[in-house]
Amino acid sequence: MRTERIPKPKPGGPRLFLDSADTAAWERLLPTGIFHGVTTNPLLLERAGVRCDVETLGALARRAAMLGAHEIHLQAWGDGEDALVRTGEALAATAPGAKAVLVKVPATPEGFRAAARLKAAGCAITLTAVYNPGQLLAAAALGAAYAAPYLGRLDDAGRGGQATVAAMHEILKGTGAATRLLVASLRGAEVVASLAQRGLDTFTFGPEVAEALLRDPLADEAAAAFGEAARRAGSN
Repeated sequence: MRTERIPKPKPGGPRLFLDSADTAAWERLLPTGIFHGVTTNPLLLERAGVRCDVETLGALARRAAMLGAHEIHLQAWGDGEDALVRTGEALAATAPGAKAVLVKVPATPEGFRAAARLKAAGCAITLTAVYNPGQLLAAAALGAAYAAPYLGRLDDAGRGGQATVAAMHEILKGTGAATRLLVASLRGAEVVASLAQRGLDTFTFGPEVAEALLRDPLADEAAAAFGEAARRAGSN
Protein backbone atom coordinates (compact mmCIF):
# COMPACT_ATOMS: atom_id res chain seq x y z
CA MET A 1 0.00 0.00 0.00
CA ARG A 2 1.44 3.36 -1.06
CA THR A 3 0.97 6.49 1.02
CA GLU A 4 -0.55 9.22 -1.11
CA ARG A 5 2.15 11.85 -1.43
CA ILE A 6 1.39 15.39 -2.50
CA PRO A 7 3.68 18.27 -1.44
CA LYS A 8 1.97 20.66 0.95
CA PRO A 9 0.95 23.84 -0.88
CA LYS A 10 2.32 27.22 0.07
CA PRO A 11 -0.37 29.25 1.87
CA GLY A 12 -2.33 31.23 -0.70
CA GLY A 13 -1.19 32.26 -4.13
CA PRO A 14 -1.56 30.73 -7.59
CA ARG A 15 -0.26 27.32 -8.65
CA LEU A 16 1.02 27.16 -12.23
CA PHE A 17 2.01 24.13 -14.30
CA LEU A 18 3.85 23.87 -17.61
CA ASP A 19 1.79 21.75 -19.99
CA SER A 20 4.48 20.24 -22.20
CA ALA A 21 6.65 17.18 -22.77
CA ASP A 22 9.30 19.26 -24.55
CA THR A 23 12.33 19.11 -22.26
CA ALA A 24 13.95 22.06 -24.06
CA ALA A 25 10.95 24.16 -22.98
CA TRP A 26 11.30 22.77 -19.45
CA GLU A 27 14.95 23.79 -19.31
CA ARG A 28 14.07 27.28 -20.50
CA LEU A 29 11.01 27.90 -18.32
CA LEU A 30 11.13 25.81 -15.13
CA PRO A 31 14.17 27.73 -13.79
CA THR A 32 12.03 30.90 -13.72
CA GLY A 33 10.67 29.50 -10.45
CA ILE A 34 7.04 30.28 -11.26
CA PHE A 35 5.92 26.70 -11.96
CA HIS A 36 4.77 24.22 -9.35
CA GLY A 37 5.26 21.38 -11.79
CA VAL A 38 4.57 19.95 -15.23
CA THR A 39 1.64 18.17 -16.84
CA THR A 40 1.81 15.79 -19.79
CA ASN A 41 -0.41 13.45 -21.76
CA PRO A 42 0.08 11.06 -24.70
CA LEU A 43 -0.78 13.78 -27.24
CA LEU A 44 1.93 16.05 -25.83
CA LEU A 45 4.38 13.15 -25.79
CA GLU A 46 3.63 12.44 -29.45
CA ARG A 47 4.02 16.13 -30.34
CA ALA A 48 7.41 16.23 -28.62
CA GLY A 49 8.59 12.96 -30.19
CA VAL A 50 8.75 11.21 -26.80
CA ARG A 51 7.94 7.51 -26.35
CA CYS A 52 4.88 6.70 -24.27
CA ASP A 53 6.26 4.00 -21.97
CA VAL A 54 6.88 3.83 -18.24
CA GLU A 55 10.67 3.83 -18.46
CA THR A 56 10.75 6.96 -20.63
CA LEU A 57 8.21 8.76 -18.45
CA GLY A 58 10.19 7.85 -15.34
CA ALA A 59 13.22 9.53 -16.89
CA LEU A 60 11.07 12.57 -17.71
CA ALA A 61 9.87 12.75 -14.11
CA ARG A 62 13.45 12.72 -12.85
CA ARG A 63 14.42 15.45 -15.29
CA ALA A 64 11.48 17.63 -14.28
CA ALA A 65 12.36 17.18 -10.60
CA MET A 66 15.97 18.19 -11.26
CA LEU A 67 14.68 21.38 -12.90
CA GLY A 68 12.59 22.27 -9.84
CA ALA A 69 9.17 20.70 -10.48
CA HIS A 70 7.41 19.67 -7.24
CA GLU A 71 4.73 17.66 -9.05
CA ILE A 72 4.76 15.73 -12.31
CA HIS A 73 1.36 14.73 -13.72
CA LEU A 74 1.65 11.65 -15.97
CA GLN A 75 -1.33 10.14 -17.76
CA ALA A 76 -2.23 6.47 -17.53
CA TRP A 77 -3.15 4.70 -20.76
CA GLY A 78 -4.53 1.40 -21.98
CA ASP A 79 -7.71 -0.26 -23.16
CA GLY A 80 -10.00 -0.68 -20.19
CA GLU A 81 -9.99 -0.21 -16.46
CA ASP A 82 -7.39 -2.86 -15.64
CA ALA A 83 -4.89 -1.45 -18.13
CA LEU A 84 -5.34 2.07 -16.72
CA VAL A 85 -4.69 0.73 -13.23
CA ARG A 86 -1.56 -1.17 -14.31
CA THR A 87 0.03 1.77 -16.09
CA GLY A 88 -1.11 4.19 -13.39
CA GLU A 89 0.53 2.19 -10.60
CA ALA A 90 3.73 1.86 -12.65
CA LEU A 91 3.80 5.62 -13.29
CA ALA A 92 3.22 6.46 -9.62
CA ALA A 93 6.19 4.25 -8.71
CA THR A 94 8.49 6.47 -10.81
CA ALA A 95 8.18 9.37 -8.32
CA PRO A 96 11.68 10.80 -7.87
CA GLY A 97 12.74 11.34 -4.24
CA ALA A 98 10.41 13.65 -2.34
CA LYS A 99 8.66 14.81 -5.51
CA ALA A 100 5.16 13.61 -6.38
CA VAL A 101 3.95 11.87 -9.52
CA LEU A 102 0.20 12.30 -9.90
CA VAL A 103 -1.60 9.83 -12.12
CA LYS A 104 -3.89 11.43 -14.68
CA VAL A 105 -6.99 9.42 -15.59
CA PRO A 106 -9.71 10.52 -18.03
CA ALA A 107 -13.10 11.38 -16.54
CA THR A 108 -15.00 8.47 -18.12
CA PRO A 109 -16.91 5.73 -16.27
CA GLU A 110 -14.01 3.28 -16.62
CA GLY A 111 -11.61 6.09 -15.76
CA PHE A 112 -13.45 6.76 -12.49
CA ARG A 113 -13.37 3.06 -11.62
CA ALA A 114 -9.65 2.93 -12.33
CA ALA A 115 -9.10 6.14 -10.36
CA ALA A 116 -10.89 4.68 -7.33
CA ARG A 117 -8.63 1.61 -7.41
CA LEU A 118 -5.51 3.72 -7.89
CA LYS A 119 -6.45 5.99 -5.00
CA ALA A 120 -7.11 2.96 -2.78
CA ALA A 121 -3.58 1.81 -3.65
CA GLY A 122 -2.21 5.16 -2.44
CA CYS A 123 -1.80 6.96 -5.77
CA ALA A 124 -2.57 10.67 -6.02
CA ILE A 125 -5.07 11.29 -8.82
CA THR A 126 -5.78 13.99 -11.38
CA LEU A 127 -9.08 13.50 -13.22
CA THR A 128 -8.55 14.94 -16.68
CA ALA A 129 -10.85 15.82 -19.59
CA VAL A 130 -13.52 17.12 -17.19
CA TYR A 131 -16.21 18.82 -19.25
CA ASN A 132 -19.23 19.28 -17.02
CA PRO A 133 -20.08 20.05 -13.39
CA GLY A 134 -21.29 16.50 -12.76
CA GLN A 135 -17.88 15.09 -13.61
CA LEU A 136 -16.28 17.68 -11.34
CA LEU A 137 -18.58 16.76 -8.46
CA ALA A 138 -17.73 13.08 -8.99
CA ALA A 139 -13.99 13.88 -8.98
CA ALA A 140 -14.37 15.77 -5.71
CA ALA A 141 -16.42 12.96 -4.18
CA LEU A 142 -13.69 10.51 -5.19
CA GLY A 143 -11.11 12.67 -3.43
CA ALA A 144 -9.04 13.45 -6.52
CA ALA A 145 -6.22 15.88 -5.87
CA TYR A 146 -7.03 17.77 -9.07
CA ALA A 147 -9.78 17.94 -11.69
CA ALA A 148 -8.75 19.35 -15.07
CA PRO A 149 -11.35 20.95 -17.35
CA TYR A 150 -10.24 21.79 -20.92
CA LEU A 151 -11.32 25.38 -21.40
CA GLY A 152 -10.28 25.74 -25.05
CA ARG A 153 -12.11 22.59 -26.05
CA LEU A 154 -15.22 23.72 -24.17
CA ASP A 155 -15.13 26.90 -26.25
CA ASP A 156 -14.67 24.87 -29.43
CA ALA A 157 -17.80 22.89 -28.53
CA GLY A 158 -19.76 26.10 -27.96
CA ARG A 159 -20.10 25.53 -24.21
CA GLY A 160 -18.63 28.83 -22.96
CA GLY A 161 -15.35 27.74 -21.43
CA GLN A 162 -14.78 30.58 -18.98
CA ALA A 163 -18.33 30.50 -17.62
CA THR A 164 -18.20 26.71 -17.26
CA VAL A 165 -14.94 26.60 -15.33
CA ALA A 166 -16.05 29.55 -13.17
CA ALA A 167 -19.18 27.55 -12.26
CA MET A 168 -16.99 24.54 -11.42
CA HIS A 169 -14.88 26.79 -9.18
CA GLU A 170 -18.01 27.87 -7.31
CA ILE A 171 -19.05 24.23 -6.83
CA LEU A 172 -15.74 23.40 -5.16
CA LYS A 173 -15.97 26.49 -2.96
CA GLY A 174 -19.56 25.76 -2.03
CA THR A 175 -18.95 22.12 -1.12
CA GLY A 176 -15.65 22.74 0.67
CA ALA A 177 -13.98 20.04 -1.44
CA ALA A 178 -10.21 19.70 -1.24
CA THR A 179 -9.96 18.94 -4.98
CA ARG A 180 -8.18 21.71 -6.89
CA LEU A 181 -9.55 22.88 -10.24
CA LEU A 182 -6.63 22.64 -12.67
CA VAL A 183 -7.71 24.64 -15.73
CA ALA A 184 -6.13 23.30 -18.92
CA SER A 185 -6.31 23.97 -22.68
CA LEU A 186 -5.51 27.65 -22.18
CA ARG A 187 -4.66 29.41 -25.43
CA GLY A 188 -3.69 32.90 -24.31
CA ALA A 189 -2.21 34.75 -21.36
CA GLU A 190 -5.24 37.05 -21.30
CA VAL A 191 -7.50 34.07 -20.56
CA VAL A 192 -5.35 33.10 -17.56
CA ALA A 193 -5.55 36.67 -16.22
CA SER A 194 -9.32 36.81 -16.77
CA LEU A 195 -9.86 33.58 -14.83
CA ALA A 196 -7.57 34.74 -12.04
CA GLN A 197 -9.78 37.83 -11.69
CA ARG A 198 -12.66 35.43 -11.02
CA GLY A 199 -10.72 33.78 -8.20
CA LEU A 200 -9.34 30.71 -9.98
CA ASP A 201 -5.77 29.96 -8.99
CA THR A 202 -4.51 26.74 -10.62
CA PHE A 203 -3.60 26.60 -14.30
CA THR A 204 -1.61 24.54 -16.77
CA PHE A 205 -0.51 25.98 -20.10
CA GLY A 206 2.02 25.52 -22.86
CA PRO A 207 5.32 27.31 -23.46
CA GLU A 208 3.78 29.92 -25.79
CA VAL A 209 1.36 31.11 -23.11
CA ALA A 210 4.13 31.00 -20.50
CA GLU A 211 6.36 33.21 -22.65
CA ALA A 212 3.49 35.66 -23.14
CA LEU A 213 2.92 35.85 -19.37
CA LEU A 214 6.59 36.63 -18.75
CA ARG A 215 7.17 39.29 -21.40
CA ASP A 216 5.99 42.81 -22.16
CA PRO A 217 7.64 45.30 -24.53
CA LEU A 218 7.53 48.02 -21.88
CA ALA A 219 9.38 45.78 -19.44
CA ASP A 220 12.02 45.07 -22.10
CA GLU A 221 12.42 48.80 -22.71
CA ALA A 222 12.74 49.49 -18.98
CA ALA A 223 15.36 46.75 -18.56
CA ALA A 224 17.37 48.19 -21.46
CA ALA A 225 17.16 51.69 -19.94
CA PHE A 226 18.34 50.37 -16.57
CA GLY A 227 21.29 48.70 -18.25
CA GLU A 228 22.27 51.88 -20.10
CA ALA A 229 22.02 53.93 -16.90
CA ALA A 230 24.17 51.40 -15.03
CA ARG A 231 26.84 51.59 -17.75
CA ARG A 232 26.82 55.40 -17.70
CA ALA A 233 27.01 55.52 -13.92
CA GLY A 234 29.85 53.01 -13.92
CA SER A 235 31.93 55.15 -16.27
CA ASN A 236 31.83 58.17 -13.97
